[in-house]
Amino acid sequence: MSVAGADARPGVKERLSDALYGLGWTAVKTLPEPAARALFRTLADQVWKRRGKSVLRLEANLARVVPDAGPARLAALSRAGMRSYMRYWMESFRLPTWSPERIKASIDVTDAHRLTDGLDSGRGVILALPHLGNWDLAGAWVTTDLKVPFTTVAERLKPESLYDRFVAYREGLGMEVLPHNGGAAFGTLARRLRSGGLVCLVADRDLSASGVEVSFFGDTARMPAGPALLAQQTGALLLPVTLSYDDTPVMKARIHPAVEVPESGDRAGKTSVMTQALADAFALGIAEHPEDWHMLQRLWLADLAPRTDRSGDQ
Repeated sequence: MSVAGADARPGVKERLSDALYGLGWTAVKTLPEPAARALFRTLADQVWKRRGKSVLRLEANLARVVPDAGPARLAALSRAGMRSYMRYWMESFRLPTWSPERIKASIDVTDAHRLTDGLDSGRGVILALPHLGNWDLAGAWVTTDLKVPFTTVAERLKPESLYDRFVAYREGLGMEVLPHNGGAAFGTLARRLRSGGLVCLVADRDLSASGVEVSFFGDTARMPAGPALLAQQTGALLLPVTLSYDDTPVMKARIHPAVEVPESGDRAGKTSVMTQALADAFALGIAEHPEDWHMLQRLWLADLAPRTDRSGDQ
């Protein structure tokens, strides 16, 4: 969630962001739920009407997902997309107060046996998700309903206090959170998997600029190599997951068939094949529910190439 209209100086903007997130976690969860839903839908519509960078980027990304959509359809999709994005934040601010029963009742998981059977086998499991729906709610379902702890990675945010808020929030939901800082995180994830543990990674946007090129909705994008490399090095099961909302309070989740390690090829070749398989599974879920894909950043290489100032659109 970005802060529109803040002072351009990073220190001021970062402190304002931290203050607003803090207000969300302390105040929003105390509102009656109908009031919270109405508030965040109003916020979504106001942000959408302003047509800022994030909304325009979302609309440009949706144009690739739904290439035959005209201007009116794209506008409707981006408006629904902002409502979905704000629903994610509303739920996330309130999630720490939800009971295990409420969490279980708020998600409907298709083919959950793929996850539970994998864990029962003792080989370790990697769940890889795109920015669809509410991945924090899916994680809370794993820790509360399945009673399985897991490890994940979080992008470092500025200021540090804001990053600390996110870590505390997710740890409060039963997750082990590692900073996204390269090799150290990878080694810890590998150890968790070798001991039969569970790792969950949001994996549709590469943060390292050294990811794997994939074909995604007809053009080239770059996605992180981590899930495929972890599966190869540890023997863990790699399961794509997609999430979506509908007109009910219950989020839908689907656990897709496992992405297998190819029998032949070198490590780079196997990683490329497996990451493409993840991208294909993500594309299935995104195409079915494009309005729930919260990708407000540049993703495709054709969109990244012209950039010279990396401090602008994120």
